[in-house]
Amino acid sequence: MTKKMTTNDKLKLVMGDFNLFAKNFIKIIDNNGDSVPFVLNPEQEQFTQEMTKYNIILKGRQIGFTTFSLAYMIYSAIVKPDTSYMIMTQHNKVTQSLLRKIKKMYKSLPHEKFPKLFPKLEISNRDEIYMSNGSRIMVATAGGEDSISGNTFELIHFSEMGKYPNEAQEEIIATAIPALAKNPHSKIIIESTAMGYNTYQEMFMKAFRGKESVWKAHFYSWLAKAYSSQFKHSFDEAENWFKLHNQGRRMTKQDLEHDEIELHEKYGASYRQLMFRRYYIETNSLEKFQREFPTTPDEAFQTTNVSVFDTRKIVERLQYVLDPLKTNEVYEILPDILKPYINKYLFIYHLPKKGMRMYGGCDVASGTGGNNDYSTFTVFNSEGQQMASWYSNDIPVYKFAEIVNELGRLFNYAFICVERNSYGLPMLEKLRKEYNYMNLLKQKVFDQKGKKKLQLGFMTTNTTKPIIIGDMKESFELSFINIECVRTLEEMKIYQDNNGKTGNKKGENLHDDMVISIAMSVQAMKQAKYYVDIAG
Repeated sequence: MTKKMTTNDKLKLVMGDFNLFAKNFIKIIDNNGDSVPFVLNPEQEQFTQEMTKYNIILKGRQIGFTTFSLAYMIYSAIVKPDTSYMIMTQHNKVTQSLLRKIKKMYKSLPHEKFPKLFPKLEISNRDEIYMSNGSRIMVATAGGEDSISGNTFELIHFSEMGKYPNEAQEEIIATAIPALAKNPHSKIIIESTAMGYNTYQEMFMKAFRGKESVWKAHFYSWLAKAYSSQFKHSFDEAENWFKLHNQGRRMTKQDLEHDEIELHEKYGASYRQLMFRRYYIETNSLEKFQREFPTTPDEAFQTTNVSVFDTRKIVERLQYVLDPLKTNEVYEILPDILKPYINKYLFIYHLPKKGMRMYGGCDVASGTGGNNDYSTFTVFNSEGQQMASWYSNDIPVYKFAEIVNELGRLFNYAFICVERNSYGLPMLEKLRKEYNYMNLLKQKVFDQKGKKKLQLGFMTTNTTKPIIIGDMKESFELSFINIECVRTLEEMKIYQDNNGKTGNKKGENLHDDMVISIAMSVQAMKQAKYYVDIAG
């Protein structure tokens, strides 16, 4: 006969499991304004099971990760005496709103029924709540006073980090990691909707693509199960709107537009979800929907229609790029000069085939580090397949010339187009005079007497730049070239046309140097010359 559980047995069970604690003790306000038990939705439950020490979340609006964190902090602060927790937001009004939520959740606990179970509040002000068991939960605003240094936290949550000032994001992370408690249970959660290109975006995409990041990426699209209940009213409203304009019937397969067919067949979007999507786009815009209700991370971060390159094509390509060859797969064939840089600055996607012509593009920067421009180099074979890429901003010009010489010779003495502007000129002189590199693009120009002459390298001007970018756009969008470099594709997303002036989106750490090196490679392929014999 099974022994009947006592009240103490039940309490012990509930206090040992966050999900049960939330369901039995914590109350939240739902979308109807009612106070209800906090039952975790499928995505919150999934995150509970999958979260690690360092977590970074990209999600659509209102899935409920902030609510999850507040409840988790209250639970942990109660069951773990003398521990500290912090949640940071992008704006002081949001911070104070979350503090009120924390206090409301804490007040909803059944203190009178179980007076010994829940510690009392000894301090409750605009910055924190402090419990009689020595635990506390703090709130802070990005860009405000430093609330991290000098403290030790069991859990830190940065809410909507994509909206923090970009210059503060990297510093906040650097300060937070040392402040994390030195035990296996402490955690950081970074969570945000997409807000363009910034430190948060770089961190998430690096983790999402598995590029040796300590962060675990968690992505929750607009097709998440939580929306079925969370947005029920909006879904009902969208369905009624659709019926109103379609003789009272619901959406069927015959009603789907091209992009909706893909969402339905590839991602499993239901007709109800697609009606909501169409209704939202009708009342707002496709761009806003994709940012706030993304289907994929790449879609979430794509920019506006001022982008020069077809963003949808870039997003599609990013799904199929090859990982660079592993170090041990290429190390033995590399010249000693290149070995220290493999899979750090130098990424090789394919090895050269004997006798096949290769075409390279080079953009040269000062090599002084910091936030300065990058020196970049790309190689394609004659069929348009990218073979390798290089990017660095701390290699001086004289050293970069040596590296380009070795890379060019490794890839079948590639025909290289070097942008002649600025630091490109000393690069060209070193390649030709010091390294006797003969396979360099020459541009036809007129001298002062009006005679044509050949000049090493490619001079980018206000006249020639739109032409080379247009050539690159055509080659990419018509699939004449196949780009494997993720950094290049990410730069292409933010390469914009602002009233006829093309360049990268303005902002710290936003560069277009890979774009320029690809454009140079396209010019090399377009000229299609070879001044050396590689037949043997």
